[in-house]
Amino acid sequence: MIVVALLAAMGLSFAGAGVASAAPSAPAAAPPVTALATPITGTADNGSFAGTFTPTAFSSRNGNLLATGVLTGTVRDSSGAAIGTVTQTVSMPVAVAAATCQVLNLVLGPLHLDLLGLVVDLNQVHLVITAVQAPGNLLGNLLCAITHLLDGTPTAGGLAALLNAILALLGGL
Repeated sequence: MIVVALLAAMGLSFAGAGVASAAPSAPAAAPPVTALATPITGTADNGSFAGTFTPTAFSSRNGNLLATGVLTGTVRDSSGAAIGTVTQTVSMPVAVAAATCQVLNLVLGPLHLDLLGLVVDLNQVHLVITAVQAPGNLLGNLLCAITHLLDGTPTAGGLAALLNAILALLGGL
């Protein structure tokens, strides 16, 4: 916890990662799967941090997906000299990359219409509508949610359980 406070005091920020200590009531975490280590860097006027975050477990809190794991790295001052190392268990929110879902794929063959003397000839039409899920994409999020109503898309809790199962499989390799 002291190391996290040291990083906060230096004013370091980690893109997309709110670092906090793991909940004390959390079950014992599995050993980290080093193949899943993610580089983490941060800079400030008075120093920098470079290291990795290796997930050990996933959980759901208030409908949000959280990754718990080991943060390791080196804290350097503004001249580049190492002033400390970090090995800390932390939990941080997981940002899910923008996803797309196909809403409609319509292929119409050539059409010949005679509308009371107005003749319309239309060659083949291929219409594809894709919705993009991301923060702020209201219509894309809504259409993807509707598209996946019946196919069992997992909730944050279900996704956490699935990711924990994958971690357990990878840890046994």
